[in-house]
Amino acid sequence: MAPTRVALLTAGGYAPCLSSAVGALIETWTSRSPETEIVAYRHGYEGLLRGDSIVVDDAARRGAALLHRFGGSPIGNSRVKLTNDEDCRRRGLVGPDETALDVAARQLVADGVEVLHTIGGDDTNTAAADLAAHLARQQIDLTVVGLPKTIDNDVVPIKQTLGAQTAAEQAALFARNILAEHGANPRMLIVHEVMGRGSGWLTAAAGRDYMRWHGEQEWLPSIGLTPERWAIHGLYVPEVPIDIEAEATRLRGVMDEIGCVNIFLSEGAGVADIVRELEEAGTPVKRDPFGHVMLDTINPGRYFAKQFAQRIGAQKKMVQKSGYFSRSAPANATDVALVREMCELAVESALDGVPGVIGHDEERGDVLRAIEFERIAGHKPFDATQPWFTEMLREIGQTTP
Repeated sequence: MAPTRVALLTAGGYAPCLSSAVGALIETWTSRSPETEIVAYRHGYEGLLRGDSIVVDDAARRGAALLHRFGGSPIGNSRVKLTNDEDCRRRGLVGPDETALDVAARQLVADGVEVLHTIGGDDTNTAAADLAAHLARQQIDLTVVGLPKTIDNDVVPIKQTLGAQTAAEQAALFARNILAEHGANPRMLIVHEVMGRGSGWLTAAAGRDYMRWHGEQEWLPSIGLTPERWAIHGLYVPEVPIDIEAEATRLRGVMDEIGCVNIFLSEGAGVADIVRELEEAGTPVKRDPFGHVMLDTINPGRYFAKQFAQRIGAQKKMVQKSGYFSRSAPANATDVALVREMCELAVESALDGVPGVIGHDEERGDVLRAIEFERIAGHKPFDATQPWFTEMLREIGQTTP
């Protein structure tokens, strides 16, 4: 029997799939069960705790396909951890004697929700797992079905998360303009900082997309338009230790020869060393409600630009971050196709009462299925030994793992 009411929410940081996923869920529910009412909680779990929701009306159902054209999320996001009651109280989301899980459960019951779709990364879906377990303990019959978005592609055991492929494409596009700045000053150092706290997948994939574009171009060396100046000269990910002195020696040679150095840097690369250095110096390091280091407060790009600039004799250094440009883009055709495929199964799973996070299960032969919540985890490391990655590093002259 089809549910009377389903709810959607998007949470965590943006990724180029949220708007498309909302649109695809509306389209799929409208097609499969037009009598089912759809509501959306505004700004993720914060909206759920506040009871702030909107009903998806007939106009939104008819025009849901428009959402595939846009980035961001039409219903808004937030970063709220349902098991961090202290933070929820501090933000006025729950009362002094309440828990966030209790408040969320009561709100879902009050709203008559029978299916909840959570669209987010590992934090969002582990929060969904906590909520689903709490609902079961309270004997509340509600099916939670999540969709995996993260530009890092770092959710265990999901082969490909929504939005990551678009984010890599957009980071590469961003780099085409930024790396053009190599001629803005003699002996120019450019650091392109790419999002990726614990996984280097996005940096590596963006580098691959950029170098693919680079390999398709025609050049005019006699006037200074050379492939060497437009190339990536260093690419650093969290999974591979950075030997700054050895890399500086290599990059000094590049600088002396062609007059510029272009680096792709994952924002999580070397963070442990930076944090240790700051804490040993007595500088407190800020963390978010999930316990993650707030990377914008330690600025990895600036740190490594300073380290390398001094060693390679750069006259000018520039750090540019592609994160917000990439993560707010509309989903590309590849991601839209993946969104539609996952949303079809998400609705089917909900109708069958099967909870979990939809994804191609790497531990079950890459089959697309509703993966059990308890198996979902974050910070899946990027495999830096993959042939395509090591081949790219050899192409740019960097030592392979």
